[in-house]
Amino acid sequence: MFIRILGAGAGGGLPQWNCGCNICHAARAGLISPMTQSSVAVSADGTGWVLLNASPDLRVQMEATGELHPTGVRTSPLRAVVVTNGDVDHIAGLLTLREKTAFDLFATPATLKVLSDNPVFGVLDPDCVKKKTVTLEKPFSPVLDLEITAYAVPGKVPLYLEGSAFDLAQTKELGEQTIALRIESARGVFHYLPGCADIPDWLCERLSDADLVLFDGTVWADDDMLQSKTGQKTGARMGHVAMAGPQGSLALLAGLSSRRIYIHINNTNPVLLPEAPERAQVIAAGWELAHDGMEVAL
Repeated sequence: MFIRILGAGAGGGLPQWNCGCNICHAARAGLISPMTQSSVAVSADGTGWVLLNASPDLRVQMEATGELHPTGVRTSPLRAVVVTNGDVDHIAGLLTLREKTAFDLFATPATLKVLSDNPVFGVLDPDCVKKKTVTLEKPFSPVLDLEITAYAVPGKVPLYLEGSAFDLAQTKELGEQTIALRIESARGVFHYLPGCADIPDWLCERLSDADLVLFDGTVWADDDMLQSKTGQKTGARMGHVAMAGPQGSLALLAGLSSRRIYIHINNTNPVLLPEAPERAQVIAAGWELAHDGMEVAL
């Protein structure tokens, strides 16, 4: 199984266009590598590819990835897109794929409704783009020799769907609005969780069969944005579990024997700085940090 990290960043990428924090400054100065917004490509044979989420940066990401280049005048190795939620940083790239080349679009009923309710996504010609409903816990095969099972993880609806009555309890709801993907081929199993608001015991057990876990690395601490003076929202309020702390992913997923890689990393997360003590803790705990163009093979 071939896995390509097209984009490792959270919403806004790195540097974020309106952010002058020290981490974005470092990226603009060439001291650390920039990141586009989170998206992954996977293939069982290196020929037919499936996108896991469609980043707003998708056109640039596909041009930077030779395996995704056209194979003819108007043909593509892209066979399908699987969307894990309705966040802008996971669906906006679908608009890049509007030029009448066929692929299948997989999402839960809740996310498909988000797309159908917004008329701009009507540019995806239904004669070319076939929408396929994902049922939780029911395996499906977007391409030959690749089986995907979607399952609910704690999370919330996208910001633009919250409404005025939204409260903190809704950031950890289980349902179709935030899903993880278990992806299996004859060569191995990996789990993809770019968004996750909590790590209950059952999730740790579920991840125990993985050879590889790509996990939500949005924030180091719940108050990253407050500490960097870039905003008021906590990681919990945004529906993301922190890396650090007794209820963080470093502690709660320490028992996993799989290869573990953080993805969907926010521009304010100090682990992005090479000399940061937070980064040293992540590496010492056996985790890796995803980067644009990273290649993984199982």
